[in-house]
Amino acid sequence: MALVEAVQEEYVARYGGRDESPIDPRDFEDPLGQFFVGYLDGVPVATGAWRRSSVRALGAEVTAEIKRMYVVPAAQRRGIARVLLAHLEATAAEAGIEALVLETGVKQPEAIALYASAGYEPIPGFGHYKGSELSRCFGRRIGGSA
Repeated sequence: MALVEAVQEEYVARYGGRDESPIDPRDFEDPLGQFFVGYLDGVPVATGAWRRSSVRALGAEVTAEIKRMYVVPAAQRRGIARVLLAHLEATAAEAGIEALVLETGVKQPEAIALYASAGYEPIPGFGHYKGSELSRCFGRRIGGSA
């Protein structure tokens, strides 16, 4: 919970307010989704989650949305986000997900760079921030037939 609050504080610093997209913690319980905490030397430093989604992107019928990707500032630039993203992709693929989608913001250039370097491509806006000038959506096929 402390890391989720830390990411919310980051949104306040960058955008002037908390992430207001609807979140139900049950969305991240198997089989609907999964939530992970990353540790460094026994200390929680990162979070990442996916939840099943109705968004259809990249020709996939079964998608999930990445949520709450965050690494504390003291642990950034160590490759933790990349490892966590790969773990989200692997666990989602094991659950039968064909593509992952996500929404991030223009004031998070490091997130956009991570997703682009990992093969995520721009997709049409979706969800709570659809149509927002500050929002950018991305997706990547991770399983199933292309």
